[in-house]
Amino acid sequence: MLRSPDSAPWQSYEGQFLIAMPNLRDGPFARSVVYMCAHREDGAMGIVINHRAEEIEFSRLLVQLDVVGEAEAIRLPASAERMRVLRGGPVDTSRGFVLHSGDYRAAESTVPIGGGVCLTATLDILKAIARGSGPSQAVLALGYAGWSSGQLESEILANGWLVSPADSRLIFDADFDAIYDRALALIGVNAAWLSSDAGHA
Repeated sequence: MLRSPDSAPWQSYEGQFLIAMPNLRDGPFARSVVYMCAHREDGAMGIVINHRAEEIEFSRLLVQLDVVGEAEAIRLPASAERMRVLRGGPVDTSRGFVLHSGDYRAAESTVPIGGGVCLTATLDILKAIARGSGPSQAVLALGYAGWSSGQLESEILANGWLVSPADSRLIFDADFDAIYDRALALIGVNAAWLSSDAGHA
């Protein structure tokens, strides 16, 4: 992406939250909080952390992926039973991405993002979780949110998103209904104050 010499310096939002403004009320980003896993000048990628895939059970997913057999699926460790499956975004919804605490690392495939949060997108981590040797905190997202070069910056300028420091406690919080309001509270905003036609000062 080219910039004129007098334009503002480019800023990465990697490791931060994007919080959807009310004008994104329809579609996959309505009231969404996105954890930004990567943001470079050629594009960005994030995971929606507060939209649960209610219809998908983690244990059944492990069976479908041949990570465990039918018999093993009913004897999973408690940590695997607690795993939540998210609708991570509208792109590549058949792929899984695990956001997790930094106490698990797969040498070739784990990407540290920041604040003790990592991303792993291989079956190895699902096998480790099924054995009870995975990370202490994790969520599995199906799909992701992606932006091409300059697209995210344009959406932020058009009041599509608020940017907030990330809090890993929200990434792994099971209370999905509260995550949006709690993310706004990180920057001192109440959802009731937001207007879909808010302008820039």
